[in-house]
Amino acid sequence: MEVTGAYKVFGRRPKEVVKQLKRGASRDALRAHGTAAVIDASFEVRKGEIFVVMGLSGSGKSTLIRMLNGLNPTTDGSIRVDGREVVGRSAAELRELRRDHMSMVFQHFALLPHRPVLDNVAYGLELQGVPLAERHERARGWLARVGLEGWERSYPGELSGGMQQRVGIARALAADTDILLMDEAFSALDPLIRREMQEQLVELQQELGKTIVFITHDLNEAMFLGDRIAVMRDGRIVQVGSPNDILTDPANDYVAQFVQDVDRARVLTAGDVMEPPHAVVFASAGPRTALKTMRDLQTSACFVTDAGRKLLGVVRDKDVLRQVREGSTDLTERLRPTPSIVQRDQLIADLFELAVESPLPVAVADEQGRLIGVVPRVTLLAALADLPATTTEIPIIEPAPAVPAATITETLERSAVGGSPSVDATASSGEEVR
Repeated sequence: MEVTGAYKVFGRRPKEVVKQLKRGASRDALRAHGTAAVIDASFEVRKGEIFVVMGLSGSGKSTLIRMLNGLNPTTDGSIRVDGREVVGRSAAELRELRRDHMSMVFQHFALLPHRPVLDNVAYGLELQGVPLAERHERARGWLARVGLEGWERSYPGELSGGMQQRVGIARALAADTDILLMDEAFSALDPLIRREMQEQLVELQQELGKTIVFITHDLNEAMFLGDRIAVMRDGRIVQVGSPNDILTDPANDYVAQFVQDVDRARVLTAGDVMEPPHAVVFASAGPRTALKTMRDLQTSACFVTDAGRKLLGVVRDKDVLRQVREGSTDLTERLRPTPSIVQRDQLIADLFELAVESPLPVAVADEQGRLIGVVPRVTLLAALADLPATTTEIPIIEPAPAVPAATITETLERSAVGGSPSVDATASSGEEVR
């Protein structure tokens, strides 16, 4: 779906208002001639993504979503769906568009009160001309998917708000259209039910891969659901980007104020905040190289990978020291399991317990188990406070304050090669790797 320079003006002289807006006139100055609800909107919705349009009341977001399926005729500009222009279609063509290509879920459910739940879900299929037995079978399947199995013969008035919205979603999905429009679909629900519905939508989307345009005024909802977000203000789109883009690089002061109270821990992921892994050695490098790496980086442990960067585990300085003394050259003999490994899409809200319980940074690995980054505790805290991390190197284990880690590790290394034996091999700095 592609929207280019779209305007919607309500009033007596909409075309004149558009002309003046294009010349630089302000929205307020033209109120006597018409209300500009959407001004020069341009964006693309990618196939299979959840595209969220977010803004305060009066920003134009609900008007915009109704322009996409022709419920609100577009005053000027272009809206293309699957390469076909929506603007200027006849009433019959728009009905066909809404029946076969775009389903819609409304804020206040819009169910037919005189029809049982099963027939409400099957309504779109009825409009498509699907035979009764088939549409009822498909409707039952979708009711089961949204957790309403057994409620087929109930009427909407007998259901709670959350259950009614599930019926609305089942109806939209049963129509099997490629595009799903959701206008403030969860805003009428209680907070707990709303969160449950958001999670269910994400779960269904992972399986179905629909193209979804979702309207909301709730920032946390937008951040949770959206693959990309468009922020609207006074009819204009002021920024389009990923949740991370919106949160960490707001386009202007308005967006910055909008996002200042967002729960960053439930938006940012490990991939957003991870740093390059410096304290890493190849297993083939041997104990002496591992000990030198820890000395240079002032750490008392490091990650071990194979030649393909696949994470094998971790080693501690005192374990490697024993290997050097014993003449061993196989670093894998002293490998310990990596205390915590996550993938890059893990929310940082889930990383704090891992970071607190482990003296190592949280390791970030890809689907093949390759080490692609680490998240130190200081980076987690900096991300929550919206501050840049001040470290340029990875603090694997914090040294004891009385003696710098580098000094201890150098002493251990000298002891291993025949220097002063005064420091015991067990006296390495930092906590024990578990």
